[in-house]
Amino acid sequence: MQSQTKVKICGITRLSDAELAVELGAWAIGMVLYERSPRRCSLPEAQRISRALRRRAEIVGVFVNESLERIAAVAEELQLTIVQLHGDEGPSFCAEVARRTGAKVCKAAQIADAGDVRDIERFHVDYHLLDARASSAARAELRGGTGETFDWSLLAGRRCKVPMLLSGGLAPENVAEAIELVHPFGVDTASGIERAPGIKDEGRLRDFFAAVNGTRSELAA
Repeated sequence: MQSQTKVKICGITRLSDAELAVELGAWAIGMVLYERSPRRCSLPEAQRISRALRRRAEIVGVFVNESLERIAAVAEELQLTIVQLHGDEGPSFCAEVARRTGAKVCKAAQIADAGDVRDIERFHVDYHLLDARASSAARAELRGGTGETFDWSLLAGRRCKVPMLLSGGLAPENVAEAIELVHPFGVDTASGIERAPGIKDEGRLRDFFAAVNGTRSELAA
């Protein structure tokens, strides 16, 4: 059975952007809770977003090498439905996050070669998010949102059953091609639809959904 490719809009910092994304059909809203990110969402605004939209979309908190205690506390405070781990967390840590929070877990990986694709299979979580490995140390510090893509052909041999979210440099101009080549469960974008870090561009956001809706995923939801 075919289903529409899911869309996760990440790097949300304002309720107005989140509301527009959900109105356009976003499956998930991602809020970065990593202090070093230029797209960091404040906890008060994250609370507003969660309260307004938690019954209409998946509410995702993005953490990087954070303590289990803080993840659990923030997940409860924001009533997160998905915890995205974008750092160096191992499989056992991911499992404990799921146990402590009751939320689904999405483990992100930075992809540069086939070995990276194989390595993420160690993580028996709810979703895998495959992002580009940054080309510089400065960009690597961002842990995503760099606007860089990776070689999608590396995913041709992927046999893992964990639903995959494709990320890394996706924008209105290339997302349809990415879906046709990769057939992901969903696509994730942040920098590709912005006019400034954390500030979404309405026109590009609308164009992104239009591009996605012109394609179909081969994976059932």
